[in-house]
Amino acid sequence: MNALKSAFRNPPLLTLILVILVWIVASLTLRGFGAFGHLRYLLELSAVIGIVAAGQTLVILMGGIDLSVGAVITVTAILLPLISPDIDPTGLVGIVLALGIASSIGFLNGVGAAYLKVPPIIMTLAMATFLQGMLVIVAGGSAVSVTNATVIWLGQARPFGIPAGVLLWVAVSIVVLLIIHRMPAGARFLALGANPMATELSGVSVKRNTLLLFTLSGFFAGLAGILILGMNRQGYVGIGDPYLLTSIAAVVLGGTSILGGRGTYAGTIPGAILLVTTTALITVVNASPGWRSIMFGSLILALLLISGREARR
Repeated sequence: MNALKSAFRNPPLLTLILVILVWIVASLTLRGFGAFGHLRYLLELSAVIGIVAAGQTLVILMGGIDLSVGAVITVTAILLPLISPDIDPTGLVGIVLALGIASSIGFLNGVGAAYLKVPPIIMTLAMATFLQGMLVIVAGGSAVSVTNATVIWLGQARPFGIPAGVLLWVAVSIVVLLIIHRMPAGARFLALGANPMATELSGVSVKRNTLLLFTLSGFFAGLAGILILGMNRQGYVGIGDPYLLTSIAAVVLGGTSILGGRGTYAGTIPGAILLVTTTALITVVNASPGWRSIMFGSLILALLLISGREARR
């Protein structure tokens, strides 16, 4: 009983328990669901959401939200094949340029939110709308194939039997967890989300930290865009759209307060896996896609109610 109470008071642990329960039930009732190959495939899909949600977690922790991540993913997936120089056999120059563009978009979001005082939800929504219009003009609705060797390796390679995207996610997770829990910056981010005015009065630059967090969000969205491009071997308008709401859902499912000031990326990780696992389960049983939205909404509401009750206590 005490263990159950502890789980309800620990949203990341509760999300992890839900992942295990869903996996066990699906593996026992559906043939092949628990096979290693299927597990590897689901982790590969989870890696994309997890990397996008890394930046989203940081922004939400400080009390903001980034609605431009889907558009940034699409920008990266379309522009990278176009800007990768043929003289670079490694493809690293194109990757660096694409990540620079993605980070610059995040930087502009930060400028709008921190210096122009535009609410983050409005600033990032406007940026997403602008980018979507620009992409239609640039790409003209056609897909762009990738020949970048490094990008293809990231999306297709399986060193030691593990997808390269999963290994990339592990590296991202370690970095983000160290930032939040082992570096002074993490404490500043949480304080910024809990009480920005008090944080400013304590000598912490709210503007500079806001700028940094949105830039990081753009960087991680660009990194996810590169991974998606490698997995699909082509980029097209709208390729990043499904990852906007799923990145936010993964953060909320992991127990991070949507109002900021409380949470951890350690909860976002199982949150991403839970989203992919439940989606795969619904797909395998040939249920209507509408049930996926119902399930996601129910899970998010349930965890928010539990988290809110424990916070009030």
